[in-house]
This record gives sequence, structure tokens and C-alpha cells, in this order.
Amino acid sequence: MSHVGVPRGTARKRRRLPALLTAGVLTLPVLAGCGSGGDEPAPVAAAPQDVARAARDRVADGGRVTWAVDALPSTLNAFQADADSATTRITGALLPTLFPLDAQGRPQLNPDYLESAKVTETEPRQVVVYRLNQQAVWSDGREIGAPDFVAQWRALSGKDSAYWTARNAGYERIEKIERGADDLEVKVTFAKPYADWRSLFSPLYPKQVTGSPDGFNEGARTTLKATAGPFRLREVDKKTESVTLTRDPRWWGARAKLDSLVFKAVAPQDRADALAEGAVDVADIDSTTAHRIAQAAREGAAGAPAQGGPGAPLSPAQALRSWAVAHGTDEDAAAAEQEVRDKRAEAAEAYADEQSGLRAYVVRKSLEPAYTQLALNGESGPLADDRVRRAVARALDRQELADTVLKPLGLPAQPLGSHLAVAGQPAYRDASEALGPQDTEKAQALLAAAGWTREGALDRNDGTKAGSEGEKQKKDAEKEAAEKKDAAEKKEAAEKKGSAGQEPADDGKPGEAVRDAVPAQDRQPGGAAGAYAPAGTAAPAGGADAAWGPLGKNGKPLSLRFVLPSGPGSAGVRSVGEKIAAMLDTIGIRTVITKVSDDSYFRDHVASGDYDMALYSWPATAYPATDDRPIFAKPVPASDGSLLVEQNYTRVGSDHIDQLFDRAASELDEKAAQDLMRQADARIWAAAGSIPLFQRPQLVATGKSLVNVGAFGLAAPHYQDIGYKAPLAAGPPARPAGE
Repeated sequence: MSHVGVPRGTARKRRRLPALLTAGVLTLPVLAGCGSGGDEPAPVAAAPQDVARAARDRVADGGRVTWAVDALPSTLNAFQADADSATTRITGALLPTLFPLDAQGRPQLNPDYLESAKVTETEPRQVVVYRLNQQAVWSDGREIGAPDFVAQWRALSGKDSAYWTARNAGYERIEKIERGADDLEVKVTFAKPYADWRSLFSPLYPKQVTGSPDGFNEGARTTLKATAGPFRLREVDKKTESVTLTRDPRWWGARAKLDSLVFKAVAPQDRADALAEGAVDVADIDSTTAHRIAQAAREGAAGAPAQGGPGAPLSPAQALRSWAVAHGTDEDAAAAEQEVRDKRAEAAEAYADEQSGLRAYVVRKSLEPAYTQLALNGESGPLADDRVRRAVARALDRQELADTVLKPLGLPAQPLGSHLAVAGQPAYRDASEALGPQDTEKAQALLAAAGWTREGALDRNDGTKAGSEGEKQKKDAEKEAAEKKDAAEKKEAAEKKGSAGQEPADDGKPGEAVRDAVPAQDRQPGGAAGAYAPAGTAAPAGGADAAWGPLGKNGKPLSLRFVLPSGPGSAGVRSVGEKIAAMLDTIGIRTVITKVSDDSYFRDHVASGDYDMALYSWPATAYPATDDRPIFAKPVPASDGSLLVEQNYTRVGSDHIDQLFDRAASELDEKAAQDLMRQADARIWAAAGSIPLFQRPQLVATGKSLVNVGAFGLAAPHYQDIGYKAPLAAGPPARPAGE
């Protein structure tokens, strides 16, 4: 995906890749609660992993597993701009990860590669000493050692532009790397303190890859000259769009249970067919496919024929009519009906075969280490005003959106309260109170304070919008208001029948009492109810229907362009988008939904800034001070007049937020660093450029006989333990009764 504002080879930040939400599976006030005082709330529990666990002695030796990925990876170099999730998945089985993540998303020392790793000095320089596992070797027999660390540092430090890198953060802080007390020790000295030092050298590449620009740029795109994992690379087959790994005989750790592990490109919309045909054994799936697998299991347990889908059984009346037409005297109608009956029977048979194939799988489900957000482009237009962005945010019922996506799947439906951590991580705290909860009246007041009013959609200085269209809008609005007022009066009269002497609560002008109480200097011109309200004041009395409709300013309507992907695998994101549009409609914001192809959605719209609102997702990280800084960094003008946005595609940021990230990255006290990140998160919420909605669902179909694989949640897979369930050993023969 495009790395806007950062030319290839000169990026200075660690780059993270956003992801689309697939179907089923998008002026800063003084902030309270940003400090570290008071009792810390208990961390929010993560959704548990859903993995068929089995001890290694209960896993059979041998076999092959085919794992579906979205596409054949463009590169096997995880530090290049076009690396993707398939790159990460494959290199995880081939290369050293020094600190893999556990079930709480915490980095843990990997004893297969390290005996120890710790900060040994902080003054005058931070020094980290790695003690390597003495058995750790590359697949060519060479020991893993300091030369590999040095080569990777030099490639990723950003000092040599000949290396096409996309991730440099942390490496540029290293001053030198030396051999320690012996060949098993690597001593890393930092010129500037770096809190996220555990993120470095993972994956670790051999010096054959990182030792030269040619080896780094091109040599590791389709092959790796040496690996050091439970598996080694056998081949990358572009014809079959698959990458095959085989067990590495030099691996010194627990021997891989599988003979081979194949990663095969299968588009998300094709995975139900691939599973039914037995072409893959493990696949991330959408909610529709998950439902089909569950339904197939129910049908198999009950011994019932496949229900639903193409060729679903007709009702008795429909079946009788079809039979009558097919056997009637009208030969043309009979022939046509018989053709329909034959096609229906063929479709039903094919569907039944697919359902039978799907019974070989089980659905594992958890929450993915990624969250879906509503992005608000603050570069220009109405959303350049932070009051309008906050109004949009406060109009959203985030609980309803989370319920829509997660409840039908039986997953915890909790709106996400952080930009920098997900539920289950120790650093997670809900900072959304810095923006405030859903509140329609406050959202309306914010819009009024920004000058967006109902009358503003119609009026110019003379009170009427120029042209016949303006007159029509004004008449329609007046008619709508009169109808609503008449209906309200009739309802009130009916409710108060028999209560003589009571007067209506207002005279149809709900804002005047409030307006008269507001000092003249705080009023906005135009006289519209609510238009004078200072930021943060309550909306006018009388409710949304009484005083609010389509909003505008100086005759220009308040309308936002909501860009959504149009592909068959993006039904979920469109459903969420449509609900958001309906919520905004209640406060007078009109949305124009523009559907674009999945291929161009991010590249041509989100990354380029051609949108007002969009839905996309960011992966979670154990290192927010490093990984999240480019996502929320304040955009700066370039020499050519363009805007350097790094990965901040909302174009909303501040110097204060940047400073908090920088301080956290240099803070070696973990609790103090987390406190700085929580302060940054609160200010990101208040700026309202991105609104976290919910953690994405993680649905994984796996063969029923597979173990130690499934929905891993925050944790990294343990590839050497994945395999097939071993058959139960035969017990001793039963003794005859009485013995």
C-alpha cells in the first residue's frame, strides 16, 4: 500500500500496514484523567484464544498443512514497503523472532534463540547485551552472531539510502554493535535511549541478505539464502501461487511435527469453495462462511439434508404448482418449468456436496489483534474544523456498531477505548472520555457553534438561497416543519385531554429562550436556534426534530463524502458504513456514500486523501511509542508544497502528541512510558481524527483433526507444534468378567 509522503528508501519510521474490514470480520481542551495519579483500573480481559491445544506427545509426526493467505507475497523481506501479512506469516516460521508475543500481546524472550537479553547500563549510554543460544545456527551451518546484528543495523539505520527500507525506527538510535565477552554475546550501545529495544532484530535476517543493498533490495524478494527456524524455504511457485516450507533438519529446537507447511493464495471470497474442496486446511474466513460451516455441522449431527442455499426446498404450495406446470398440457410452459426444476436439482446437489465438504472443519473464533476505526479527513472541508469532527464522533453509537459486528458471532461486543492498545494488553485503558460519550444534543451544539445550522442550508445574507433550488429547499423545509409541529400539537392535545388550562411547552421556537439567556458576544450571526451556542453547550430545547434538519452554512449544505469498498468481500464494512450514515443523519449531517473497487479503495482514496470519511483497520502492537507514532504524527509541509503525512491518513495531529510519543520512546521506565502513551491517547481522542469502533473478529476455519492452530488472538503461532491429532493408542484387551 502507498506510503504517502515518504519516498521509498527514505522512510524513517517503522511502518505498519492498515487492513480493510472484510465481511463479518474498518483545539485540545484541558484533559482530565491523563496523569498517573489515583488507583489504576483493572486491565480489560482479552477474548480468549480459540486453539485446539494438544501436548506435543499427542501430535502425530508428519503430514502437510495448507494455509490460505490473501495473496502470494511480493517480498520475503519484512522490512520493505510492499511486505504484507503473508510475508509476516511466512517469515515467522523461517527466521528468528527474538521476542514473540504471548496471549496478552506481551513480548517474551524466545529461548530457542536467546539465553538472556537485558539492559546492562543506562548511563552514559543505554547498553543491551544479548546472550545467544549456543545451538542457534543458520540453515547453512553458520552460527548466528554479531555479524548478523551489525549487518541488519547498518541496512536499517537509514544512513545508507541505497537500502530500500520501510522500517527504520529504533535502528537509527544505535551507536554501535560489538562482540561481547565471547561469540555468544552481542553488545548493542544506543546513542539515545530506546524503550522499545525488544522490537529490534525481529525478524533477524542473515548477513547474506542485509549485508549489501542488492541482497536486501532484490535478493530476499522471492528466496532466502539462509533461514533459522523450524522450517526452511523449499520453493515459491508463482504458477500455483503457493510458498512451500519443509522441516529444517538443522533446527535445534523442538522438531517440527509437520513434514511441510504450504501457504497458498486464496481470495477471501473463494475460501468457502476451497475449504469444501479440501484445497486448504486453515483459512481466515468471513461470517457467512462461518455460518455455513456451523450449519453443515448441525445437518451432519442430525442426519438432515442440506438446507438453504441454491435449490433450497420449495414450500408445499410452490412444489405443487411447479409439478402441475411441469406436467401440464401447455408444452412450452411445461418444458420451461422442467428446465427450472432440473437446474434447481443440480444446484441443490452441488450445495449439498459443498456442505458435506465443510463438515470436515470447525470454526475457531476470537478477537483479532487489530481494530476498525472511522477516519475523518481533517485536511480540508467541514472536517477541518475540530468541532465538526467531534460532533460526528459524538453522534456515533459505538456500542450499537460493535453489537452489529460482534454479537452475532458470540464474541465480546465492547467498543474499543484506545488507539494504542486492544483489550487484553496490559497497557489498555479506555481514554474515550477525553472526547465524551454518544450525545446527540452535544453533537448538535458543536455543529451550531461551528456555524452549521438548519437555516444556514437555505439562507444567505438576505435570508434566501439564490436560485429556484434554494426556494424549493426552503419551501420543503417549511412544509416539513409545519407538519411536524401540527403532529406534535395533536399528540400533545390528546395526551392532555381533560387537563384544562395547560399551555403547550413552547411556541414552536425552541431556541429563543436559550438565545436570550446567552450574552450577545457569544452569539453567532444569523439568529438561528443553536447557531449562537458556544462549543460544548447543550443543544436547544425541543429535540432534534423540532430544531434540526439538513444543516448548512451560507447556503452550502453540510455533506460528507463517505468512501466505502464495493467488492463482494466488503459487505461488512458497507453495513457498518450505512449504520454510521444513518446516525449522522439524525443530527443533520448528510453523507454521500461513494463505492469504489477494493483495489483502489486504500491506494487511491484513503492514502491520497480523496475522502471525507472512511473505514479501515490498524493492527495492534506491543510497541505503540514506535509503531503508532507515524500513524498520528502531525503532517508537515514539504518543500514542493505537498503534505508529508507519513501514515497519518486523517491529516490530524499536534506537536504535543508528537512530543508525548517521543518522550515515551526514550522512557526506560515501563510504567512511566505507559503513562505518557495514555496521555497521548487522550489527546488523539480529543482531536477526533480517528474514532476506534471495535476490535475486529477473528474467524479461522481449521480441519477437525488439526491441533495447536486456530484463532491465536494476540499471540504468535508456535509453528513447530502444529500438526494432526495422534490416534489413541490401543489399550490392553478387556479382561473377562470375574478375573
